[in-house]
Amino acid sequence: MPSATFTGLRTGLHLLLVGLTVLAVVRVFVVDEGDAFAVLVLAIVFLITYALGGLMLRRASAEWWLVLLTLEWFGLVWLTPEAGYLVFPLFFLYLHALSPRVGPAAVICSAILAVVGIGAHDGFTVGGVVGPMIAAFVAIAIGLGYRALYIESRERQRLIDELLETQRQLTSSEHDKGVLSERTRLAGEIHDTVAQGLSSIQMLLHAAERADPTGPGIEHIRLARGTAADNLAEARRFVRELTPPTLADSGLTAALRRLSSTHLQVAVSTHGTVRTLPMPIATALLRIAQGAIANVDKHAGTDIATISLVFVGEGVRMEVSDHGVGFDPATIQDEAAEDSFGFAVMRRRMRDLDGTLTVESAVGEGVRVIATIEQIA
Repeated sequence: MPSATFTGLRTGLHLLLVGLTVLAVVRVFVVDEGDAFAVLVLAIVFLITYALGGLMLRRASAEWWLVLLTLEWFGLVWLTPEAGYLVFPLFFLYLHALSPRVGPAAVICSAILAVVGIGAHDGFTVGGVVGPMIAAFVAIAIGLGYRALYIESRERQRLIDELLETQRQLTSSEHDKGVLSERTRLAGEIHDTVAQGLSSIQMLLHAAERADPTGPGIEHIRLARGTAADNLAEARRFVRELTPPTLADSGLTAALRRLSSTHLQVAVSTHGTVRTLPMPIATALLRIAQGAIANVDKHAGTDIATISLVFVGEGVRMEVSDHGVGFDPATIQDEAAEDSFGFAVMRRRMRDLDGTLTVESAVGEGVRVIATIEQIA
């Protein structure tokens, strides 16, 4: 329940109780029946006890506070029947401060006390008996409904907090994923253009140096070759620094094992003679595995997937499979289709490395994503 609403209800309860107490005291003085001074003193004690309830409700002594308040109220009822109306705000105090089992029982008992107190003054009538009892059951229904709304409100707030935290984590994860993807792209671009170009220049200059080692300008050729070698080393350093940390720190197999999460179990196995793969190949295989596992998580309807990394001859093959709901492979043939975009990116990665990507699936038979590179450069 929103705090402003709760504060308004609590303020209304305070005003109701104080107003009914003042009404009972004023009527005693106006009608001049009973011991007016005793009613005034007991009413003041009752209000003071009620005012202390803000402290008592935060401690284990709340039950004793309610017992004392009830005794003082019944004393007022015994002195003047007008105090019997104070039972209505007391109903809500019982339901708020006591447990769901004890609260309704306390409401029924206080209603019976009100009937007895009022009947002792004016005799027992249908209205005097039925009125407090009906009010008691109405108060119980309202109190239990309020408690249910309050619990539901707290649960909703908890879910909202969890959703916001999940959204924050997802945003952070997507940001990190975007950064890593861009780093990988830049590393590949530098490797495929600048580094390869410098390597070719160095080889050509070395060939020119060997062809005419005593010719004019040989020192300039050597200087150019040394400069190209230095810049090639610098370009390769950039590539290493831009490489995804999980690969740089522990290799492809360990990075694949980290794909297992709390809601998705990923079993990773290796076959053949495990070798250290060139960083562009390892990065591409890791990205393909991440994309395939993401598809399993979103679409497969299963929480188990397997990744097999097979080293065969001079090549490597990675297979990501699941036993989920599967799909018709024809639906991903059109690279412009939204659902096929991820597979199109995977194929492009493998095509850039002279490899192939195969997707095998059928409805109800799971999915196999197979990335193959026949020759590791």
